[in-house]
Amino acid sequence: MSRLVLVTGASRGIGAAIAERFCAAGDTVVALSRSGEAPSGVARALAVDVADSTAVSDAVKSAVADFGPVAVAVANAGITRDGLALRMSDEQWRDVLSVNLDGAFYTARAVLASMVRARAGSIIFIGSISPFYGVPGQANYAAAKAGLVGLARSLAREVASRGVTVNVVAPGFVDTDMTSELAGKDEMLALVPAQRIGVPADIAGVVGFLAGADARYITGAVIPVDGGLAMGL
Repeated sequence: MSRLVLVTGASRGIGAAIAERFCAAGDTVVALSRSGEAPSGVARALAVDVADSTAVSDAVKSAVADFGPVAVAVANAGITRDGLALRMSDEQWRDVLSVNLDGAFYTARAVLASMVRARAGSIIFIGSISPFYGVPGQANYAAAKAGLVGLARSLAREVASRGVTVNVVAPGFVDTDMTSELAGKDEMLALVPAQRIGVPADIAGVVGFLAGADARYITGAVIPVDGGLAMGL
């Protein structure tokens, strides 16, 4: 049976790979992105800034009205505004927290009523190993991604009895447009035990598992997908 799957930040990279995986599985995918772009095969692509709580709520209501309850929500939308903390502006800090953390909360809050009524659902936050490993210049990004862990675990406690799971997937060094701008890529690659950079499909595979029947007893978990970079996370 086709499920309604909501994916934010679906225009490229990890988000696009996640949307494509669910489409390939026969699910109905509603893709949200700031540009409104999405992979072919999605049921609907919407231009939504996840930092705007009203826009997120309206998008979810529209999807539910047309396709039924949300079965899976993947909060993937994220940005970077790197800089050493000493020189980080208020805007750099606030922009990253607004999209990466506030946007994830707005997405989860918008889908929860649908899931609780159905007594089933999966919420998956795309986090990062950054807050566990420590990356210079990413105080804002790491703080936001660390916040997702607390958010997920609190929500998991709130809704586990209603059949809703909430988990975090924490990618390591993955080949995307966002990481293409990072300095020191060769040095970082040398630290990865698997000796390769991850690809978006690596993350999409784990997301697909967490959204499936075999993962119904997993909730409040943080799952690193990083080639061993942050062992002991």
